[in-house]
Amino acid sequence: MSEENDTTELDKFSPLPRHVAIILDGNGRWAEKRFMGRIAGHRAGVEAVRSVVRACSVRGIEALTLFAFSTENWKRPKDEVSWLMDMFLTALGKEVKKLHENGIRVRVIGDMSAFSDKLQVAIHKAQALTADNQGLSLNIAVNYGGRMDIAMAMQALGKQIEAGELKAEQITPELIQQQISLGDLPEPDLFIRTGGEQRMSNFLLWQLAYTELYFTDVLWPDFDNKTFDDALASFASRQRRFGRTGAQVEELKKCLDNG
Repeated sequence: MSEENDTTELDKFSPLPRHVAIILDGNGRWAEKRFMGRIAGHRAGVEAVRSVVRACSVRGIEALTLFAFSTENWKRPKDEVSWLMDMFLTALGKEVKKLHENGIRVRVIGDMSAFSDKLQVAIHKAQALTADNQGLSLNIAVNYGGRMDIAMAMQALGKQIEAGELKAEQITPELIQQQISLGDLPEPDLFIRTGGEQRMSNFLLWQLAYTELYFTDVLWPDFDNKTFDDALASFASRQRRFGRTGAQVEELKKCLDNG
């Protein structure tokens, strides 16, 4: 599907999510089904990343967060982990210039201290180059865990308490939100997990509190515009109540529509 066709079909999905979060699952199984090494699946998954970034950018979605490597993924075979780190470094070198030209802002969340100096430098350069871009915010979670994210936010608030700058009773969800990763962005409206698994796997645990969940059996390398459209259509069909009744939501919608 061309970008021109994407643009002409935007009206199919209303409302669109402002922020989409995706767990990219199924690369290894995709390769194994084809009697290929797992690395071939990860390589194929890179093209699916390009496709969804392009689709979000064309549709005017504000933010896309991709779970690329969790804190638990270090348990995988060493050669696979090593290749993933090399792939990430190579992808940053190849893709960042194009992302920058398209006004996309790149941000990496997670503990980068475990990465090589070379990879850390590449991450910092990519973030610095694209920091002022006003288009899609592309957030890549690597060596990331939701529990770790919350713990680090609480550590930051704990240091303020130790310094006498904050009292424990002053801690609110809003204050924690300021310390959590991506706290300056809208919380994810739509969460997608590919590969058939139906769990959160320690991804954005704080941020996904009111997010609409969408699970698909499609393996990540096969995630294409149609699969994304199916997820967007599902999201558009849902009534998001945030604690209100359905009648209250409809009444509020009428008031907004009538100005």
